[in-house]
This record gives sequence, C-alpha cells and structure tokens, in this order.
Amino acid sequence: MPDQYFTSFSDLELTEKLPEKFTFPFAYEPHPLAETASEHLQKSLSTFYNGKELAGKMYGVLVVRNSVGKVGYLVAFSGQLEDYKHTISFVPSVHNRLKVGDFFKKGEALLQQINQKLIKLEKQPAYLRLQKEMALLKKKAASEVEEKRAQKNARKANRKQKRVALDSLSSSAYEEAKKQLDQESIDIHFDYKKLNEAWNRKIGKLQSKLAQFENEIEALKKGRKQKSHSLQQQLFDQYQFFNAKGKTKSLVKIFEPLGPPPGGAGDCAAPKLLQHAYSNGYQPLAMAEFWWGKTPKSQLRKEGRYYPACAGKCKPILGHMLEGLTVEDDPMLNYNADDNIIETLFEDEELLIINKPAGLLSIPSKLISDAVASRMRVLFPDATGPMVAHRLDKLTSGLMIITKSLEAYKIIQQQFINKTIQKEYVALLEGKITKERGTIDLPLAVDEFNRPMQMVSIDKGKKSVTQYQVLGHSDNRTLIQFMPITGRTHQLRVHSAHPAGLDAPIVGDTLYGKKDERLMLHAARISFNHPINGERLTFYKEAVFS
Repeated sequence: MPDQYFTSFSDLELTEKLPEKFTFPFAYEPHPLAETASEHLQKSLSTFYNGKELAGKMYGVLVVRNSVGKVGYLVAFSGQLEDYKHTISFVPSVHNRLKVGDFFKKGEALLQQINQKLIKLEKQPAYLRLQKEMALLKKKAASEVEEKRAQKNARKANRKQKRVALDSLSSSAYEEAKKQLDQESIDIHFDYKKLNEAWNRKIGKLQSKLAQFENEIEALKKGRKQKSHSLQQQLFDQYQFFNAKGKTKSLVKIFEPLGPPPGGAGDCAAPKLLQHAYSNGYQPLAMAEFWWGKTPKSQLRKEGRYYPACAGKCKPILGHMLEGLTVEDDPMLNYNADDNIIETLFEDEELLIINKPAGLLSIPSKLISDAVASRMRVLFPDATGPMVAHRLDKLTSGLMIITKSLEAYKIIQQQFINKTIQKEYVALLEGKITKERGTIDLPLAVDEFNRPMQMVSIDKGKKSVTQYQVLGHSDNRTLIQFMPITGRTHQLRVHSAHPAGLDAPIVGDTLYGKKDERLMLHAARISFNHPINGERLTFYKEAVFS
C-alpha cells in the first residue's frame, strides 16, 4: 500500500549522487537532495499560507530510499499542534498526545479540574477574611512585642546604671537594693514572656481555623503533583524509538543518564522523520532542518535558513536512533590544527602576545587536546599558573595575552575585572550597516536546548554591551570594528545577527549565519598595563580578511 507521506524525486532531480554517509545532525551542510526537498516544502508552505504570517517553527526533511528502491523524501515539523489540519503530508508524531480521547488529554482535563477547584478554594470569602485577620493580628503582635522588647532593654540599661551606684551603700542597704533590682529583672522578663505567649495563643487559635482551608488546599496540590508526575511518566512510556539496528529504546531509558526528559522531547522533526522511516522499512540517506515563519524575539532564527538539530532534546534521542547508520564525522572532532602556526608579536620574561589562528582552541576540550594552552605549556614547561589569561572562540582569530607566572596571571585577571583592558575586534558582516557607529545593549543567556548557542533574554540574560564603528562597505558586506564593554559568550556574534542588534550575521558564522571559508571575526587590538612595571602596552594585528 502506497505511503501517503513519501514523495518521490523526479528523474531530473535524481541526477545528484546519493550521499555515502548519513548527515551528522548537529553540524552539517545540506546534501543537494535535502536542499531540493526543503525547497519543495517551503514552496508548499508559502502556497498554503498565501502570504499570511505563520508562527515560526522548525521543519525537517529526510531523504530516504523506500522498500522497493525508490528515492524520495519525508517531511515533518517540530512540536505538536491541536487540530493541525494541513494539505501537506507531514509524518505523524511518535505519539499524538493531543488526540481527542487520548489518555493525556483526559489527564490534562482532570488536572484542570483540580486547578479550578484550587482557585475556588483559595478565593473563598471566609478563607480570604481569615488570611486578612491573620495578617493584621501578626502585625499587631509584632508591634506590641517590639515595644515590650524596647521597654525591657531600656529597663535593663537603667538597672545597670543603678547597680554601679550600689557600691556607695551600706551592706544591708546594698543587699536590699540588689534584691529589688533582681526582682525587677525577673518581673520584666516574665511580663515579656507572658505577652509572647498570649499572642501565640491568639495566633494559634486563628491558625487552627485557617488550617481547615490550608490542609484541604495542600492535599489538592499534593494530589495534583502526583497525578501530573504519573501522567508525565505515562506519556514518556508512549515514546519508543527505533534505530537502524531494529532495536527499540524508550524516552525514559534514553535520558536515564541525564535525568528526566525535558518537555517536548521526541516531538522534534528529526526523531519523527527517522521513526517513520524505520517503521516503514526505509533507508535514511540525508536530512536537513530549517526555520520557517515568524522570527522569535529571543532565539536567532531566520526564515529559510538551515539549523542543526537541538542538543538538549534531540541529541540523546538521535544518539540512539542513528545507531546502525554510517554517519558523517562530527566536523568538530575531525579537525587538525597542526598546520595553524601561532605567531608571537611580543615576549619578555613575564608574558607573550600571540596571534591565535582561526580554528585553534584556546583551551583543550574533552575530545581535542590541541589548543593554545597545551602548546604554550610545551614551549614554557617552567611557567606557573594557567598561562592563558583570556580566551577566544575556536573560530575567532586574533590577539591573546599569555602569562608565564601565576603572579602575572592574577594581575592581568584583575585588570579584566576592573575593565582596564581594552579590546577591539574587526568583523565582516553580511549586509550593509547604514548607521556609522552606535551601541548594542542586549542581555544574553545560554539557549538551554541548543547549546552552545546564546539567546537574547530580558528576564534571564546577563548585561551585554558592544560599541561599534563601521570601517567600510563592499559587495553588500560591511567591515566593522567592535569594542566590547562586556565579554559574554558569543556576544559579538549574537549582537551582529540579532534583529534588535545589527541584523547582519558575521560572515562564516555557522551558528547564527551561513557557512563561508571561515568565521570573519578577528581580535585586532588589545591594550593593558604590564603586570610588573605597569607600562601601558598596545598591540595591533590586522585581520587577513580586511
């Protein structure tokens, strides 16, 4: 029986050579057939919506060979939408939790009933009146107890002065006066204790009335939490993922080493596509995912641009689903920087100024040992401290300070903290920036489900400020100088690409823009005080792309 979700390529489109390895989903250039399938889907989306603004989301295509050897593709979108009717044949969800009559919908309805009951209880006039009475009672109690405490302290100070004067009295008078002062201390302490106890009884009496409501509310909340957890676990159990070896693994088992699965895990485009392919005996050949529709305010997404699968939700799932397929190498691991020479611009007994080549890590990663830090350690085995005083992204070239002693390192670090070190970058942007200079102030936070990508977040982001000045234009590109005031991860890359920033990605930025021969970002100038003699030093290295 024909599969309604399978679309065949035409003979003309199949002139492209089929891929030898399946796409590495987290860093890729789309295969031409995946691009063709994406163009077909984008055309269908444009036709269906006919100019209407579309809520943005990720869409995916999977190039497959079916059971009779015919090559075609499947399409999917990320997420689930209730009553999502479409003329496009998107593959079904691994589990449709929004289907009417499904256990999840019934469970959600039950939770909603509990929520409504809670709202009703919490808004009962008698409960609200008791809460108000309790607030007033506690306020009055605190005021009287504080007043009594002040009197107690004042009387204590007064008694202290009187005790000093007792030395001038006769023995019998001394004993009598001391006895009176001791009794006064006991009496005032008793009165203070008695007042506290009286207020506690009043508050306790009112609290017992409040407890009749609060216990019922707490019981409902506890029951809601248990039902919600049970419902979530039941939902997770419905997600059973295949792989190319024919093995099945549950969502819970996949995420077991990482903790509970995040919400929406398994509903992204890539897992849906692979699940449908395996379920129908198709051979996955290549995939691609792109954004289509309205651009979100926080995440950097451009309509029609290809993006990797998300790391937070999809990486663990795809790690299982791709088992049995021959997959392209991770380009981050397939990198050899042996031929990238580190140029030294300055050296003395305390430090070096180097020009880091693009593509070389500043610090070794778990999987790549070659880095500026490891090379410096070989060159200067007697050096103390971390040596690398600050970092540049792997793909960014430019000037770095290397210290030879822990003392120099600490002094340079303090200069970074005090913001007395000045850095300037040069970048080539996609597009023409018309404003000659300005300041970008967009707070940045890590995109939890798409690490290492950053996002603009007013609520959770850290303050991130960049000053810029345009240096020139050519071929609808802009050469620009950046003066970062703060030093957040990917700050210049996000401030360049974000619509609220310059809305012009750095050329070669594969995370926030498009691939090119390299990331056109270079740390060109650095100024700081020498850690020992205090002399102000400035170094400059022109970018190779400027």
